[in-house]
Amino acid sequence: MSTYSFLQHYWWFIVSLLGGLLVFLLFVQGGNSLLYCLGKNEEQRKMIINSTGRKWEFTFTTLVTFGGAFFASFPLFYSTSFGGAYWLWMIILFSFVLQAVSYEFQSKMGNLLGQNTYRAFLILNGVAGPILLGVAVATFFTGAAFYVNKGNMTDLGMPVISTWANNWHGLDALANPWNWALGLAVFFLSRILGALYFINNIDEQDLVRRARRSLWANTILFLAFFLGFLVRIWTMDGYKVDSLTKEVHMESYAYFLNLLEEPWISAILLLGVVSVLWGIGRTLFKPTFERGIWFVGAGTVLTVLALLLTVGYNDTAYYPSTVDLQSSLTISNSCSSEFTLKVMAFVSILVPFVLAYIFYAWRSIDRKKIDAKEMRTGKHTY
Repeated sequence: MSTYSFLQHYWWFIVSLLGGLLVFLLFVQGGNSLLYCLGKNEEQRKMIINSTGRKWEFTFTTLVTFGGAFFASFPLFYSTSFGGAYWLWMIILFSFVLQAVSYEFQSKMGNLLGQNTYRAFLILNGVAGPILLGVAVATFFTGAAFYVNKGNMTDLGMPVISTWANNWHGLDALANPWNWALGLAVFFLSRILGALYFINNIDEQDLVRRARRSLWANTILFLAFFLGFLVRIWTMDGYKVDSLTKEVHMESYAYFLNLLEEPWISAILLLGVVSVLWGIGRTLFKPTFERGIWFVGAGTVLTVLALLLTVGYNDTAYYPSTVDLQSSLTISNSCSSEFTLKVMAFVSILVPFVLAYIFYAWRSIDRKKIDAKEMRTGKHTY
């Protein structure tokens, strides 16, 4: 494998890992969607908001980093998807902006819209954020309606490489039920992660008891949508790339065959799924177990990582075009220059140090569980 090819695969791995971390950190959104399901009085709802409020920056920062890494390493995807499917991405980003504003203003005296309105925004982000992110990622498998013509770079009048094939600009992804399947799977997974985080982070027996009970319904719904999506992508025709001609063609059971041909990715997927199921099961059947968030969180990262590697590695188009096969994006035809990828690779050496700092800050914030006393006497509460 040449240096350039290695760098392309390396950066797809980094982007995929960031995607997995982002889905894990959606426990903030999932927790907010449970605000009135678990919080039966004002004190409990305040504990929930403060539990997620101390972590929302991690989710928002990871979302921005995920987009930034895509922009730097695979700029053609960024210009095609973010520039073409902009209505879908704008709604996602707007919901996250609403979340940030709501945390800061919902408890301020004399706020303009009132506390309940800002809490409604938190719930809106908790529902729309995970679902729409799942829908967006599902298009990596189901495809999107766009054209790519690199020859337009020489057109001084309109040097636009990518164009969207319809006027829906991303909202057309909502017309595919299989995109909804992954979107709803991510939504119910975020609720599972949110409930598990409350169990680990909040010292209030009644609220924690309801959080444990909520796992049953959310787990059943998550498994139904997630397994349905897996069966679909493993049995559908996939978008493969000829290693010599670089032409894109359809191949039966492409994504399932990718797992068979790349057993190490299959091992990551299996480990991730087992970790998720073990963490949920252990929490459900052992009332004193509180660390399920870490097993399910780690399993979530590994599962998402494996799915994204499946669609990007092994000569597969990771962003297929449903209107022009040859416009489909691969890690080789949409990446930055070798020099850019190499420079960024050196910068990525700093990532473990950043993660270590995040771990340290996380531990410092969560050293003591949130309780009712802190809500009444704490100096900084949302």
